[in-house]
Amino acid sequence: MKEYKKGTKKDLTEQVIRQYQQYLKLEKSLSKNTQEAYLTDLDKLIAYLTLEEIHILEVTLDDLQQFAAGLHDIGIHARSQARIISGIKSFFAFLIMSDYLEADPSELLEGPKIGFKLPEVLTVEEIDSIISSVDVSKREGQRNRAILETLYSCGLRVSELCNLKISDLYFDEGFIKIEGKGNKQRLVPISPRAIREIDLYFMDRNQQKMIKKDFEDFLFLSKRGNNISRIMVFHIIKELAEIAGIIKNISPHTFRHSFATHLLEGGANLRAIQSMLGHESIATTEIYTHIDRNMLRTEIIEHHPRNIMYRAK
Repeated sequence: MKEYKKGTKKDLTEQVIRQYQQYLKLEKSLSKNTQEAYLTDLDKLIAYLTLEEIHILEVTLDDLQQFAAGLHDIGIHARSQARIISGIKSFFAFLIMSDYLEADPSELLEGPKIGFKLPEVLTVEEIDSIISSVDVSKREGQRNRAILETLYSCGLRVSELCNLKISDLYFDEGFIKIEGKGNKQRLVPISPRAIREIDLYFMDRNQQKMIKKDFEDFLFLSKRGNNISRIMVFHIIKELAEIAGIIKNISPHTFRHSFATHLLEGGANLRAIQSMLGHESIATTEIYTHIDRNMLRTEIIEHHPRNIMYRAK
C-alpha cells in the first residue's frame, strides 16, 4: 500500500482525486457529463469527511454509513442516493486498484431500496400528434420536426442527437453513424420519413447566415450557430406536448423508450434492439420486456372472456 507523510493529507487528497479523474476519462472512457457527475457526487463525500476531520484514506464503513444516512436526512431522493453510493463504490474500487488501500470500506455499504418503475411511453398516435403540433411556418419549425422524427426513428439519446454530424449521415444506405457512451460507435437504421424531414430541414439550414467556427458539420444548429443543446430539445418537446394535449410527464428520453417499446411490440428481437440502442448489457434492454408484459396484462384484463364476464356480473 502506498504511504503518505503526515501534514500532506490535503495534498494527497487532491492528488488522488486528479488521478481518479484521469482514470474516469482515460481508462473508463466516460463522457464529460458522466465524469462530472461522478466527481460532483464524490465532492459531497469529501465535504462531509472534511467537516468530520476524516481523511479519505482513513474512512471506515461506519463513516460511510453515517454519510449515507445524512443523504436521506437532507431529503435527497432515493434514486439520487443510490447513484451517489454507486459512485462512491467506484471511487474506492479505484483506490484499491491503485494500491492506496488494502481493504474496501464501501464493500458492505448498501444503497436505498428502489422499487421498479416503468418509464412513460408514448403511443404512435401521441408521437404523431406531437410532431404534427410543430408550426413549420416558423423559422425553427422544420428543424424541430426533423429533430423529433430523428429521435423517434432512431431511438437516440438526446446527447447523441445534439452531437449528430452531417458527415455521419449515410442516407443512400439508410443508416446514420452514432457515437454513444464511452466513444463507442454504432450504425443505426434511419426511416425514410426521418430522411425526408432532414432533407427539408437542409433547405432552411443552408440559409442560416451565422454558423460558428468548428460547428459547420453539426446537423442541428441553434439560432446562435452552434449545435443545439440538450435543454433546448427538452423545452421543444415539453412545449409541443402541451400544445398536443399530452399530459404524460415526458422528455427526450421518452421518445427513446417509445422507440424500443414499439419495436418490441412489433416483434423485433431483443438483441437487435440492444444493438440499435447501444446498450452494453442485454440486462439494460430487458426493461422493455417488463413494459411489454405490463401491456399484455392490460390487454388480457380488458379483453379476456373470463374478465368480461366477471365485470358484467
